[in-house]
Amino acid sequence: MIGMYVPGTSVLHRMPAGAKLPALAVLVVLAAAAPGWPWLAGGAVFTAALFALARIPASALWRQLRPLAWIVAITLPINWIFTGFEHAVTVALRIAVCVALAALVTLTTRVGDMLDAVQRGLSRVPRVDAERIGLLLAMTIRAVPLIAEIVHAVLEARRARGAEGSLRAVAVPVVLRALQAADAMGEALIARGADD
Repeated sequence: MIGMYVPGTSVLHRMPAGAKLPALAVLVVLAAAAPGWPWLAGGAVFTAALFALARIPASALWRQLRPLAWIVAITLPINWIFTGFEHAVTVALRIAVCVALAALVTLTTRVGDMLDAVQRGLSRVPRVDAERIGLLLAMTIRAVPLIAEIVHAVLEARRARGAEGSLRAVAVPVVLRALQAADAMGEALIARGADD
């Protein structure tokens, strides 16, 4: 879900990240506190209307929500068996609404804007180094696609050599390359004075 921003000019795209993130928190709390499935069904309709307002392409929406389908497919029958149909639907709708709202924020907000908003918010908290926390968040977000790229490169290299192998045969080069990338990132941070 990281880095899936879809450019646009909708009201939601133009809304500042500093307003979207607190609004997301409020809506998720409301969804978590909703007393039953009729309220959550209304929340799902409201969320769908927000997606329509943002004019998010169906392909981008599906990429974001596809993992959610698996979660609902597993939790719905389990909850139905142990707690009844109505509770199972309530739980599934609660998960779906919360994840869809978070996906909407991700699709309509640049990662950099979110990081800036978090850093600005933390700068108001006494005795919190907002700049370091912002740097940590940025590095964490960058690490996810970096590790994915490393795994992809190792798998492609193995395929090119026609090599088949165990998990260890893939894991060892992935870990070594990840450590090399971490060293390079650490040296770059030290060069910029981030180790003070």
